[in-house]
Amino acid sequence: MRIWVDADACPGVVKEILYRAAERTRTRLTLVANQCLRVPPSQWISTVQVEKGFDVADNRIAAAVEPGDLVITADIPLAAAVIEKDAHALNPRGEIYSRENIRQLLDMRNFMDTLRSSGVDTGGPPAFSHSDRQAFANRLDRFLAAGPRPP
Repeated sequence: MRIWVDADACPGVVKEILYRAAERTRTRLTLVANQCLRVPPSQWISTVQVEKGFDVADNRIAAAVEPGDLVITADIPLAAAVIEKDAHALNPRGEIYSRENIRQLLDMRNFMDTLRSSGVDTGGPPAFSHSDRQAFANRLDRFLAAGPRPP
């Protein structure tokens, strides 16, 4: 199993949690971004820099992910693509995307996108909080402790 990170929008504190988890569990961690990333020196941590552009990093992750891998992303269409490939997806707030919830999440995302494009101010997500960080760390630890599992 490998952990992939949609790193352009991933909070720094989540990346720090992932670095420690990769070292502790000896799990390969790959961060994909359209900019150069500085990561701790480690045989378990690598980066992939892609060209700038809409969904370039997402497309790279979706193409590379394998069944059983874990992808860290807040991007719901990427999560849907990952689930379709029998991999797992977790957002930086500790919420697991699954076959059971992805369709509803995609529908809500598309609805909100339609509202925004028609001029409705829908606001944005709440600020990333300490409880979000804790929820992510706890969910990641449970996921890694469970070991390999069917998608």
